[in-house]
Amino acid sequence: MIRVVGGGEVTILFPRATAPDDPGIQLGLVAPTVDQVTLFPAAVRSLTAESSTGRVRVEFLLPASAVADQVESQQANSAKAFFDAALGISHEGRLLRIVKAEADYFGGQAYLWRVTAEE
Repeated sequence: MIRVVGGGEVTILFPRATAPDDPGIQLGLVAPTVDQVTLFPAAVRSLTAESSTGRVRVEFLLPASAVADQVESQQANSAKAFFDAALGISHEGRLLRIVKAEADYFGGQAYLWRVTAEE
């Protein structure tokens, strides 16, 4: 279903674990690095922008199976913890902050994740 609706991919950014004893990191001289995790397939849906602030809101629809694979490879405790640990989602050259991540269930099993992000 998601391939028919959009079938794109989403890149989620996570902070990379670095050595805290490096003086460059402690002084802010070294730029923090990130790990990129790509989820495929993904459908992207624009939500209404807030008229007062002009913030862009986007909803990403991700299959639960793809999320579960990445949760396992990232060694997260749960899919919710996986999304909570993310710095954001890279979309069309912008870094969007994850506001909400919730699953849709059928028969007691998650089949779809709805991730809402904004600028």
